[in-house]
Amino acid sequence: MTTPEPETTPPQPAPQPDPGVGELVELERASVTVARFADYAGAQQAVDYLSDNGFPVEKTAIIGTDLRLVENVLGRLTIGRAALAGVASGAWFGLFIGILFTLFSDANWVGILLSTILIGAVWGAIFGAAGHALTGGRRDFSSRSSLQAGQYAVTVQAEAAEEARVLITRQNWRAANPNS
Repeated sequence: MTTPEPETTPPQPAPQPDPGVGELVELERASVTVARFADYAGAQQAVDYLSDNGFPVEKTAIIGTDLRLVENVLGRLTIGRAALAGVASGAWFGLFIGILFTLFSDANWVGILLSTILIGAVWGAIFGAAGHALTGGRRDFSSRSSLQAGQYAVTVQAEAAEEARVLITRQNWRAANPNS
């Protein structure tokens, strides 16, 4: 009885990684944080200083961390205020429709604009008041939301990090010693 010889298969080439995925991971690893700021304006000023001094700013990024949603309450929302807000948005929509009508009409353009603004304002008030009334008092305030970061980091590709650190240190020194 003979034992069969094992089949030999030609060696397969190693699978190549997807170029998009490998490049993204490599860019993230190659970044170095050169400065941190409490506000965006400070980070922006640092990058602007780098740019003013000939640094290749395409190698930089400003990264906001510790993100939080901040909702500033602007005031109490009544049916009257909801209707008034509806009037404003309806009038803008009416103006837009009126401009479209005047482009394709030979009629009195002033009359068309005024009537579409008025109709839009009336319907906006109706929808604004009705929409607020339908909430049943669950949200009787108006607010503005914004996304804010706790701190901002200026990152630079690793090969240019030392030059960026020197420039930002110089900027900080000049800010601390304005008479020098």
